[in-house]
Amino acid sequence: MFDPPDVVTVWIALDDMDPVLGPLKYVRGSHRWGDGRVGSAGKFFQSDGGMSLLRSAARREGIDDPDAELEIVSMAGLLRGGLSVHDGRTWHGSGGNESPDRPRRGIGLHFVPANVRFTEEAAKSRLWRRYVEGARAAGEVEVPEEDFPVVWRPKHGSELSLDL
Repeated sequence: MFDPPDVVTVWIALDDMDPVLGPLKYVRGSHRWGDGRVGSAGKFFQSDGGMSLLRSAARREGIDDPDAELEIVSMAGLLRGGLSVHDGRTWHGSGGNESPDRPRRGIGLHFVPANVRFTEEAAKSRLWRRYVEGARAAGEVEVPEEDFPVVWRPKHGSELSLDL
């Protein structure tokens, strides 16, 4: 979605994240995997097809038995006002909300480098598509500061590394 791909997401729960709400889940250590994703991230954790994407990516990373070796961390139990922070390259997603009367609400804050540009993958994303629709090349689109305010910029000549 972005170049450079360094994205940090802060997700703040607006409701208590009970299991029935389909809370956010993460695959521990997956932010270190390569970029060999195939398919839509929107399917991750939604169906067996989504889990197939995860298993395939894990096998490409040399994990022979993903079902036994992967650690999936659930945000079930996170109380409203609680938050989670993750590297944008982390495999993450949530199941459907199975509650007949309770919403699953949260706010996601995405921090990207000040020099970020969209990639062609942004056109496939429900979240980022609107910024690149109609553009000749996604990388030529200026990231609008009204939606992506610069909150910190390194001093001239210094670099920030997100080597987590």
